[in-house]
Amino acid sequence: MNRSPLIRLLALAAPFAGWMALAALLGVLTIGSSVALMATAAWIIARAALHPPIGALSVAVVGVRFFGIARGVLRYLERLVSHQTTFRLLARLRVWFYSRLEPLAPARLAGEHSGDLLTRLVADIDTLENIYLRAIAPPVVALLSTAAMSGFLAAYDWRLGVALAVGLLTAGFAIPLTLRGLSARAGRESVMIRGELTARAVDTVQGLADLLAFNAVERHLAALHRLQHSLSQQQRRMAALSALQTALTSLVAGLTALTILILAAPLVHADHLDGVLLAVLVLATLASFEAVQPLPAAFQHLSRSLTAARRLFALTDATPAVRDPATPLPLPHNLSTGDVLRVEHLRFRYTPTDPPALDDVSFSVPAGSVVALVGPSGAGKSTLVALLLRFWDYQEGTIRLAGNDLRAFAQDDVRRMMSVVSQQTYLFAGTILDNLRLARPALTESEALTALTAAELHGFVAALPDGLHTWVGEGGLRLSGGERQRLAIARAVLKDAPLLLLDEPTANLDPPTERAILRTLFNALPGRTTLLITHRLVGLERAQTILVLQRGRIVERGTHADLLAARGLYWRLWTAQQTELALAQARFRGGQPLSVS
Repeated sequence: MNRSPLIRLLALAAPFAGWMALAALLGVLTIGSSVALMATAAWIIARAALHPPIGALSVAVVGVRFFGIARGVLRYLERLVSHQTTFRLLARLRVWFYSRLEPLAPARLAGEHSGDLLTRLVADIDTLENIYLRAIAPPVVALLSTAAMSGFLAAYDWRLGVALAVGLLTAGFAIPLTLRGLSARAGRESVMIRGELTARAVDTVQGLADLLAFNAVERHLAALHRLQHSLSQQQRRMAALSALQTALTSLVAGLTALTILILAAPLVHADHLDGVLLAVLVLATLASFEAVQPLPAAFQHLSRSLTAARRLFALTDATPAVRDPATPLPLPHNLSTGDVLRVEHLRFRYTPTDPPALDDVSFSVPAGSVVALVGPSGAGKSTLVALLLRFWDYQEGTIRLAGNDLRAFAQDDVRRMMSVVSQQTYLFAGTILDNLRLARPALTESEALTALTAAELHGFVAALPDGLHTWVGEGGLRLSGGERQRLAIARAVLKDAPLLLLDEPTANLDPPTERAILRTLFNALPGRTTLLITHRLVGLERAQTILVLQRGRIVERGTHADLLAARGLYWRLWTAQQTELALAQARFRGGQPLSVS
């Protein structure tokens, strides 16, 4: 989009235009009450010097009380309405950003840093709270107050109105705009540095074990300190500019009051102005500068907010790699017969200049069967899983689900038909029950225990002090690799989708645990149509068909026994893994640590 970030932010805030207008009106009334309080108090003091009857001051005394109370009440209401508007706007921005971010995952987010995404989702959106409260509302209030006060003074003499208008515009707009170039750079750099600082902080937390293992903590902390020092420098620079602007604003306020006094004195001498009003006009002038005091900070906040908005829009303007069809097909109801999945002449490359990740791949997965797709790392196995889940769209060939092109279904519907157990089971920082409810939100504890029993994890959970309510930690770090995989199996049991995708479900596990996990999978999900994708040739005797993938092409297919007899790539991979396992076991029996890749 070519619209400026400010225009786009105002468009997002459009649903709250009524609340914003109300807050601005309350702000103007607050400034008016403050000016009226000062002017009335000045009139009382000046009039009292002439020793009038007490009755002549009674109305003004009531006015001081009224304006004093009104100023406090109106300021409270203005803050209440403006903050309520800001919080609603932030809630809308967070939902809007996530709704734009979700279709981009994972294809368009593959090159993004997780820490930077966190900064955009949290810190950048939090920065935008200033866009209305401290960047948009103050100029509106200032302009309306300037017009009202200048009109008030111009009623006595047009020169007084012009002098006040010039003073207010100079203090509120000319000075901030003059210094904006200096503050804008500091604001932009502070946002960028903060984003990098957050990203490195996330890296530090997520990779703390590796940093300790490689003695890299000091080096990493030194980088964090450098970023923190740079951020502090920018913040000090902005604070210094803010102090300078405040000083200049006070100077202009004093000079304007002096100008009003100089212009008004001859009017009093010529009997064109009551002498009592001289103090009223001067003090009202000083009080009116309250309207422009927030403006220097407003321009600083505007600069930071626009930088944050550009970072958000740079991400949300990306085109999703996958889009739903205009009229998606309904989900098929019967997947118990025929080919649940059929892949025909599939070709895919990530970018037009990349070599094909998959090249002329064809196979089928009959209902109730187990089909294994094996091959060395980089053969294209994970790419196929991404295409099946519609994380990417293929360029040539077809993938058919129950006879229909996969791209004819909505993305959510496709994923609803599949249960996935991957090599990187992600567990949220919650309880075991919370993580199981990812598959079934209305899950009861009895249903959870049934699924854990099927995944052979019931005994482990029952032995825990808090049982299902045990906290698993960030990423499930309080559980072992085998326990995390069994929890993933329990989620697959609970989802009960007709097609099961196993993407390296036993990666990084030792051989005994690996065989136990596979046994648990097939026992927990009997008769489930299964596509097993792995480079570990363990437990494949159960597969009706094994497809051997190399450099994006299927080079062999058959049963485990047939492929071993053919003595091709599958046989070489299987022999190499068996040799490695035998050597590892020999080292273990000899007292050396067991090491299996």
